[in-house]
Parts: sequence; structure tokens; C-alpha cells
Amino acid sequence: MKKYLFLVFSLLFGLSQSQIIRKYSNEFLNIGAGARGIGMGGAVITNQDDVYSPMWNPAGLNGITRDWQGAAMHAEYFESIAKYDYLAYAKVLENGVFGVSVVRLGVDNILNTTQLIDTEGNIDYDKITKFSQSDYAGIISYAFNPGGNPKLDVGVNAKIVYRNVGKFASGYGFGFDVGAIYKADNGWKFGGVLRDATTTVNFWSVNQSELSTIVNGEEFNPAPTDKMELTMPKLNAGASKLFNINSSLYVLPEAGINVDFAKTAALLSTDFASITPYAGAELGYQKMIFVRLGVNRFQSITDIEDLQRKVSFQPSAGIGIRYRGLTLDYAISNSGIGGSNFYSNFFSLKLDMGEFRND
Repeated sequence: MKKYLFLVFSLLFGLSQSQIIRKYSNEFLNIGAGARGIGMGGAVITNQDDVYSPMWNPAGLNGITRDWQGAAMHAEYFESIAKYDYLAYAKVLENGVFGVSVVRLGVDNILNTTQLIDTEGNIDYDKITKFSQSDYAGIISYAFNPGGNPKLDVGVNAKIVYRNVGKFASGYGFGFDVGAIYKADNGWKFGGVLRDATTTVNFWSVNQSELSTIVNGEEFNPAPTDKMELTMPKLNAGASKLFNINSSLYVLPEAGINVDFAKTAALLSTDFASITPYAGAELGYQKMIFVRLGVNRFQSITDIEDLQRKVSFQPSAGIGIRYRGLTLDYAISNSGIGGSNFYSNFFSLKLDMGEFRND
């Protein structure tokens, strides 16, 4: 076993020294799923306890205690240019909860201008075609109480990724997420998830003949030399507690940090890691009507006009309604950078069959 672990760490260390590590890779899996979590700015690492939890913290699946749940979500980004969809199913087993999820983010009708100029330098607009770019992921999840301890939930995601860029390139990848939630006696919950815990590996195949073009003997759009990329681990950690205002009204806040093990535009950034905070809250009435607010993705950016450093962030809000095991949620979130007005709408639906049959 020690020899095996040594080989694994040696391989990961060797890969980390190459040029195949990407700061931003498979980012579509970091969007999250379910309008509840998005409306709260991702502040659900410790309190998303349903079929949507694999996209936030797989340990949350253990919050499903009866029968099964199913869910679906649809969202459109940047004035419907990109479409994001999520389908999921989770089933209570004897010693835990099993889940399976499918994710797609796609952009259609992209103009292909690689053949716009012929080999002699002439422009031919009839050579413009269209293609689609799509990212897919299949996620198998399992959550359980280690040693039968009801205070501790642990969950694991196994991810298979397929990415397609029209006729130009396609890639396959695989990776794992590991998460945990601890429930203290005083009502506080503490949790964290390590995404891409062993790094997620993507293997790419590039169609050089479709991608490149030769003009007057010079090659344009040469194919990338690296055919493999690594997605480095990311850590999300938070704490939450439910406060009952009265018998009908409650508020559930959560706050935490997101840690990228790379230098990014985060507020606190080093060569080793970058840290940014998040916060959100849910106000619920009789566990039937919900209002949510959140803020996430704090970044330090440079204003193009006056070249001054500014802080940007991603606000979000949402509402929800639940009736007899059926929950409909809506969220709106600013997907732009630096205060731009790229707002995206998210709609999600959840069926809790255990609650539906009990009613």
C-alpha cells in the first residue's frame, strides 16, 4: 500500500512540474447546480442536503433519509448564448445514499472562420461554417456516516468528463471530489469539499487539418503541443447555523472561503494558493416559501479606462416554493466581471418522493 501511494504521489509531482497544469480547467463543474445554491452565492457547502449536493458537497446527499429524489435545472448565460443543464437522481440505500448526475454546458452556432482565407490569401465568405462547443460530465456519488457516527457525513464524487469543440478537438477526463460535514451539538455545521482531489486529468485529441490553415506558405492556428491537462484541486469550506425567529420563520446563513491552489485574481493570492470569501443566507417561511441572497467570486481587477485596481464580486438572489415534495426554485446571478450586466436566470425543480408519499 505504501509503495502504491508513493507511486501515485510521484506521478502527481512529476506532472505538476510540466506545462500541462491549467488554472482554469473544467470550470463548468464549478458553476454549481440548483437555483437554491446559486441564489445563495454558493453558500451551501454545509446545508445543501438533497439531490443537488453532488455539485456543492457530496456529503450533503446524506440529508436524504427516505426513498429517492430527482432534480432538473436549466439556465442560459450571456443572453442565451450558452445553455447549462443538470439532471440528477439520488436513492437511499441501507448504509448510505447513492446519486448519479449529468451536466451539460454548451454554446451553439459558433462561426468557424478557419477557412475564410484560402492558401493564396483570398477571402471567401462562403467558407464560413458553424459549429458547437459542449462540455459534459457524468457524476456518480455516494455519501455515508463513517462508523455509524450521525454527526459526521462523508461523500465522494467520481467524475467522467467529455468536452467537444466541433470538428476541431475533443477530450476525455476523470477525477474525484471528497467532502465532509460535521454537525455540532450547538447547531453549528462545519463542512468542506476538496474538488479534483487527485487532480482531474483531461486527454485531448486535436484535428490539425480542421484547425489550421496555410496562407502563402505560413501556418495559422497551429494545434496545441500539449494533449493532456490537469485540473488542480480546489477547496471550499464553510460554516452555517439555522436560527428560528419564531415557529414559522427561520434564517439560515453560511459563510466560508474558496481556495484555488494557483495564483489567480482573487483578493488574497500567492503562487501557492488564492483565497476568496463567500456568504449567503436563506429566509424560510413554514418551510414552504424561501427568499435567498448571496455574494461570491470576489476578485481584484484593473479598470481599463483609468487603470486602477478595483474589487469585483458576483451577487445573486433567488426565491423558492415547496408543496408536497415538489420544490420550484429560481435564481438570478451576475455572471459578468467588474460590474458588467451579464445576468443569468436559473430555474430548477426537485421531486422528493419520500416527502410526496408521506403526504
